Amino acid sequence: MDGRVVLSYVLSSDEALLPTLAAYAAGRMLREEATLAYGNSSVFLWQDAPVDSDARGMLRLFETFMDSCDWWRDRVDALRGGEQVSAPQSEEMMIRP
Repeated sequence: MDGRVVLSYVLSSDEALLPTLAAYAAGRMLREEATLAYGNSSVFLWQDAPVDSDARGMLRLFETFMDSCDWWRDRVDALRGGEQVSAPQSEEMMIRP
């Protein structure tokens, strides 16, 4: 897309989860490059890289993006199950918008 590689992953089509997930977004922006977004009636993550990235850069992009997807997917699964999700114990602070 316009000279860039864009990875995206749909987390949920449940719009009701958006406010809770958005509360995590500011803190996660400090830890990862993936961005939480909402569009086309779904909550999704996206991340991009220059097309001219070398193989190592693309591998690192994919690995870090999948780590982000895992973290967010765990939160979505917990919210769907009705559990209250809290920040991991190692994090002392969460920045909320």
